[in-house]
Amino acid sequence: MLDLGTAPDLRRSFRTLLATSDTFGSSAPCSDQPHIHFILCSEYTYNRCMTSREYIWEDADWPHLTYDAARLVKPTAAVALAQGRLHGRLTHADDDTQERAGLEALTTDVVQSSAIEGELLDAASVRSSIARRLGVDIGATTPTDRRVDGVVEMILDATRHHDHPVTPERLFGWHAGLFPTGYSGISRISVGGWRTDQTGPMQVISGPYGKQVVHFEAPPASRLDDDMHRFLTWLDAETPEPALLKAGLAHLWFVTIHPFDDGNGRIARAIGDLALARSEHSHRRFYSLSAQIQRDRKNYYAILERTQRGNLDVTDWLLWFLDALHRSIINADTIIDAALAKASFWRTWHTTPMNPRQIDMLNRILDGFHGKLTTRKWAIITKTSQASALRDINELIDLGILRRCDASGRSTSYELITSGAAADRRPW
Repeated sequence: MLDLGTAPDLRRSFRTLLATSDTFGSSAPCSDQPHIHFILCSEYTYNRCMTSREYIWEDADWPHLTYDAARLVKPTAAVALAQGRLHGRLTHADDDTQERAGLEALTTDVVQSSAIEGELLDAASVRSSIARRLGVDIGATTPTDRRVDGVVEMILDATRHHDHPVTPERLFGWHAGLFPTGYSGISRISVGGWRTDQTGPMQVISGPYGKQVVHFEAPPASRLDDDMHRFLTWLDAETPEPALLKAGLAHLWFVTIHPFDDGNGRIARAIGDLALARSEHSHRRFYSLSAQIQRDRKNYYAILERTQRGNLDVTDWLLWFLDALHRSIINADTIIDAALAKASFWRTWHTTPMNPRQIDMLNRILDGFHGKLTTRKWAIITKTSQASALRDINELIDLGILRRCDASGRSTSYELITSGAAADRRPW
């Protein structure tokens, strides 16, 4: 190891190089930058710094991110307007309707945040896990496992307790929830603590074995305590950035530090959700940024890599972030429409006697049943006989809640009657 702290002449030469080199993007002496560490640099790191700056965190002024405020005024205002409009749609809705709308948004957020990383979670299991923790009655629930529960607990803690300080211990708890077995796939990882880089530098890699492409290399593990302390202090402090921009900066800053062996993307998005909840002063989430990122996954990774290999001006990243956020809020109208329609349906029928199977299936239909609803599917889902399923369906047809589809093909299928038409056909 080359100890620059005990080699003043060499350290002075290195500092002069940093102060004058255009590749580091700064003319300030590095001795004035407390966030740059020279002590115990490896010869590899020293030689690398002497030749080029490849990643944003190697800049002498990191983590002092900058942006062009003038370019961000209009998109920031558009997002704020969309947020207000979305919350306005639910202003007069009761708490139960708001909770159900939040349930669907959170379900989408958990499922899609994991999907971005290639992990597929069962939406029904996620919805059941969230509903149980929120105390929302969704009828029959689906069994969950520790993997699903861990992701759900992280997202709920980030949004429901957004006003609590974000500490290393809190992040360690989130991380442990993501990896309850201590493994990521078949690989043993360090859980509930910062990465150690024992097997080499942390890199983001894609491609088949032997032809991998390195998209990003994170700062060395020896810096993590200082880097995370600086980040968390900023995150919880009152800072001059507009709250929406702070959410985008927090996402980028955390994922650039990449403090864990795995799960950094999901935790970065959870931190972004926490910052957004702080910006809205509300623990309820009615839209899913993760769903929009998943839809635009290719461009997400492209802008992230370009920013992490660029300079400290992150305006382009913030423009992309605000656009994705705006799209996610616009797309949330579908969730709100469904929540309001479901609330209206049960206001109409809440006094009508129904058995648990009928209530469960109607909730499934209202939540967006995929495919045609047949007697056979009803029997399989409710774990009953086809005779009982047909009896359940016929009772709902007599009430004016369901009707037979006109074009059912070889097997008869059924559909829900809209609330207005159903109310007109009520037998009383």
